[in-house]
Amino acid sequence: MERAELAAWLRLLETPGLGRESTRRLLAAAGSPEAVFDGPLARWRDVLRAPLLAALEQPPEHLDELVDKTSAWLADSPQRHILALGDADYPELLLQTSDPPLLLYLEGRRELLGAPMLAIVGSRNPSAQGRDNAKAFGRALSQAGLTIVSGLALGVDGAAHEGALEGEASTIGVVGTGLDQVYPRRHQALARTIAERGLMVSEYALGMPPLSQNFPLRNRIIAGMARGCLVVEAALQSGSLITARLASEAGREVFAIPGSIHSPQSRGCHALLRQGAKLVERTEDVLEELPASLRQRSPAAAAPAPAEPAVAPEMQQVLALMGYDPVSLDELVNRGGWPAAELSGWLLELEMAGSVARLAGQLFQRRAQA
Repeated sequence: MERAELAAWLRLLETPGLGRESTRRLLAAAGSPEAVFDGPLARWRDVLRAPLLAALEQPPEHLDELVDKTSAWLADSPQRHILALGDADYPELLLQTSDPPLLLYLEGRRELLGAPMLAIVGSRNPSAQGRDNAKAFGRALSQAGLTIVSGLALGVDGAAHEGALEGEASTIGVVGTGLDQVYPRRHQALARTIAERGLMVSEYALGMPPLSQNFPLRNRIIAGMARGCLVVEAALQSGSLITARLASEAGREVFAIPGSIHSPQSRGCHALLRQGAKLVERTEDVLEELPASLRQRSPAAAAPAPAEPAVAPEMQQVLALMGYDPVSLDELVNRGGWPAAELSGWLLELEMAGSVARLAGQLFQRRAQA
């Protein structure tokens, strides 16, 4: 993108009060960002209300600094790009949504925008099993040829990205900050890896901090780019349900993994299932709803799940009595009749082996191999 075009785009997008819909109307009338400013702005009075035209008359104070910063960012790596609405390789599915971003900042493998994508989203505070599921499905669906899209958040998002990076089709991280920022900071290394082996995407200008209002807007891009959306774990008020709703409104498939009826993190998925989402237990449950032409590999080619660690016979009995719902130490003592001290030792060994997770409130849960 040439500097003059970049400056015109940024002037439009950084003008206070000029929202995305007004900007789209203005661009439709003018034909390009530069044409908006190529003459008196009063000629757009049939397109914009007077207060917006007045705001547009005055360039934002930080405009020159932002143009310089963005130009330097682009020049610093051949893997960095800015994609405008209407560019030839703008994601086709995203273009079909009601509110496609006007600009997309990219870092990484731009060609992934043309790949078949599936969104995987969920809780920022998943259970150990939920994190395992997100990583396993991310890996297996990537092996099946789908590029995994998620939001780089803690919990399910991060696990899905990690699993996809172990696959073959890679992953796309859509963030609610400028691409020169990483949020959460704990995902600095993950963001760098995605930029190197996958693709980082944002609609926000460089320097944009992690503002709470940006993340629900970010979700529409995740939903809009993908053929479907898999929700792994979500509470009833989770932002993941916003992503699922946006996917449904865009005519995309919505999938949900069921969980324990006692787990708050499963209630969002159960609500989606009641609303018609497809119940998912296996990779094939997702793939069979998508056109076969989108898959580069058959489900059988996906990497096998790791085997459950071998444990002593008495601990196998503990696992059998636990089931898969959260359970307290006292309840396990009642079920099995073991001394509490001996049972505590076995649970610690099972936890270290990855077969059991310790939950809040002194509860334990068996971890199934996803």
